[in-house]
Amino acid sequence: MAIRVTLDRVLLERRMSLTELSDRVGVTLANLSILKTGKAKAVRFSTLEALCRELDCQPGDILIFDEEGDGAAEESDEAAA
Repeated sequence: MAIRVTLDRVLLERRMSLTELSDRVGVTLANLSILKTGKAKAVRFSTLEALCRELDCQPGDILIFDEEGDGAAEESDEAAA
């Protein structure tokens, strides 16, 4: 996937646990965990807004476009074919 989530890095910089963030933004711990591990297929703008508000950051601090990440997935698909 070309979009990487760096929520773990931002949490570490803010010295905040995922549980504390969950309590502050009103998103379940399970859903934040899915987002943090990069397994989420989508994120609502309202969730992204709440995360940025509580973490005092910009969306680009949490989401990163990684061209190589997308290419690596394509290469592994070609190898499997």
